[in-house]
Amino acid sequence: MTDEVVIGPLDLAGRVDDALRVQALAFGLSDDEIAVRRQIVLRHLTYPGARAYGATTSDGRLVGFVYGMPNDRGHWWSTVVEPYLRGWGLDDWLDDSFVITELHVRPGYQNRGVGRTLITTITDTAAEPRSILSAIDTESPARGLYRSLGYTDLACNVLFPSAPKPYAVMGAPLPLVRPARG
Repeated sequence: MTDEVVIGPLDLAGRVDDALRVQALAFGLSDDEIAVRRQIVLRHLTYPGARAYGATTSDGRLVGFVYGMPNDRGHWWSTVVEPYLRGWGLDDWLDDSFVITELHVRPGYQNRGVGRTLITTITDTAAEPRSILSAIDTESPARGLYRSLGYTDLACNVLFPSAPKPYAVMGAPLPLVRPARG
């Protein structure tokens, strides 16, 4: 892959099907799961402060995306993770945080800094002092990326209804950690 990738604001509602193709490749989703997630993404985009960034090639092909929003304790995700965070005395992380809802990069473009640039770009525009997200609770390149950016585990073995695997909730102060130049 030698395609140059450009990171910029993404009209996620207009490119939701392109984004879900990226997510399906990166995350291994069935057609039924994609249909459900399509409705979820479109609903999320109606929330105050929701925004998205995409990674596109010179020919306009979407190869990665991130979206998120200021967290709201009334949102479904928050209601699921709140008891887990409260158990560790960390439920205050649900207040005044920017939640990374989804971050996905096509497999052929992973390990090239695309995910790092997407997440740092979206959090750099956040007014909130910290960021939270959930990731499958296993050691993975994604969890390694999040840790390298300053995210730490706030709760592990978080069970979402209908999710086949447990998740970890992670949080980081903003701005995210940047690698030292040298």
